[in-house]
Amino acid sequence: MALKNTSKTEKNKPISIYEKFAAFFGSNKLFYVILGVGVFLSIISFNARISEAHDDSLYIEAGYRYVHEFPNFFYTSNAPMYPMFLALLTLIFGTNLIVFKIFSMLFFVLGTIMYYKALDKKVPDLLKHFTLLFLCTNYLIIYYSSQTFSESFYMLVQSVFLYYFMNYNFGRNPLTGDYKTEYKKWLTIGFMMMLLTLAKNILVFGIAAIIMFYVFRKEYKKALLSLISFSLFKILYEVIKNMVWGASAIQYQSQMGILLNKDPYDATKGQEDFFGFVGRFTNNFGLYLGKRFYQILGFMDSENTEESYLLAFLVFGLCAYGLYRALKEKQYAITFLLFFAGTISLGTFFVLQARWDQPRFILVHMPAILLGIFYGIYKLMEKDNFNQFLFSTLMMLVVCSMLISSINRGLSNIPIVKKNLSGDIYYGYTPDWRNYLELSAWCKDSLPESALVACRKAPMSFVYAKGKHFYPIYSVIAKDTATEQSNPDSVLAIFKRNKVTHIMLASLRLNPKQNTGDIINTVHNIAIPIMNKYPDKMRLVKQIGGDFEPAALFEIKY
Repeated sequence: MALKNTSKTEKNKPISIYEKFAAFFGSNKLFYVILGVGVFLSIISFNARISEAHDDSLYIEAGYRYVHEFPNFFYTSNAPMYPMFLALLTLIFGTNLIVFKIFSMLFFVLGTIMYYKALDKKVPDLLKHFTLLFLCTNYLIIYYSSQTFSESFYMLVQSVFLYYFMNYNFGRNPLTGDYKTEYKKWLTIGFMMMLLTLAKNILVFGIAAIIMFYVFRKEYKKALLSLISFSLFKILYEVIKNMVWGASAIQYQSQMGILLNKDPYDATKGQEDFFGFVGRFTNNFGLYLGKRFYQILGFMDSENTEESYLLAFLVFGLCAYGLYRALKEKQYAITFLLFFAGTISLGTFFVLQARWDQPRFILVHMPAILLGIFYGIYKLMEKDNFNQFLFSTLMMLVVCSMLISSINRGLSNIPIVKKNLSGDIYYGYTPDWRNYLELSAWCKDSLPESALVACRKAPMSFVYAKGKHFYPIYSVIAKDTATEQSNPDSVLAIFKRNKVTHIMLASLRLNPKQNTGDIINTVHNIAIPIMNKYPDKMRLVKQIGGDFEPAALFEIKY
């Protein structure tokens, strides 16, 4: 009789705000509506140009080189798997920028679907749908959905990994650690772990997070099995890589050297010591948690250059509280996501130079970080309907803010992309970039095929010059420490040895938003000493832009 009364009491209990929201979001139709919003925003925000940030064009050039220099080229930088995929597209479609970007949109859609499925029935419905809304409305995720950076590709790989890992560990039939009966699942996890490290090198910290998570739960056998499975695929990959590419694949030290250097563009300044890495962590902690985190959410102006350590510690504290509540409630799916995203983010803060301050380094982990933060607040506010209403309203305000920002950016982009797709491929660039890229294209059309042009943004020139290679200059070479400029004789010797025939001087703005007169003068600091000492060795061939932020091409007379 007592049981019946309890059941009746439960039946008559008022439905909470959380339950009402969960019921509202429970419709499958709503999932397709939210996903449709994301697709719509991605379409109106479609960017048909190469970014000025350079890395996206570097991937395209690497894909081209895989095809045309195989097996004498191997890409060893931060996302080795993505250029391999671009190489496949290059084989089928050629170096087609629009096709590459359409595939990025496909990665965005599939990655969003898989992330949602990874969370399904593992986290509270309200938070699952908030994460979906974040993925489909955040302006920066939408921006990268039509770029040839590796972010959309990585988020798809990450989402597929999470789908399998979450289902195998927190689903209806979690892994027991019995390899004989579960070997297929362990091989799947190991294979996906290996793909993560190929999608982004920094994911070695993610592998550590997976092992640490199992160890933390005292599941030592699972930790060992995941490590063994990962190692099998990693070793197999390394063997195949060395068999196919041989010596050209043994260049990893060059990437490691850049990370170990105090200045990534000037090895003469030496390598970082322990305290230098601590300094990197401190700087990046403030930059990413005290600035970029809030910019991604739209709470801070995207042009702001100042970080707040108070705000950074607020994010860190909210993450810690979310982790505490997840552990207390035995919500191990969210615990793992915070372990995973947190370990990679903190590892990134230690490894990357602070001067590379870019929001995309934390963007790919924002869904997990936000899920952890909002889970803590979700549990804190669940005691009554008023608090639940406040929390739900807060989430909706965050989503509405992101949605409005993405719509405004998308609408302002429509005239630009229309011009680009109708044939004006330079429309939307500032004059300095337009002149630079037009001159790059001129080099392809007007110079002999054997001509090799030294320039500041060689991969971007490569894309707009339709496959013509340029000699990259990332820092002042043969630098004289007294003048901070190149030694002219040393530079000429280096250029001659590398068969450089021309050099391009562009007026690329130091401040991309306005023409202040200050320019990126790396190439100028190489060319001017030559002009001063040997005026007859530099002959002007072509200039685009007149006196207004011009780009000029000089032939080098040895």
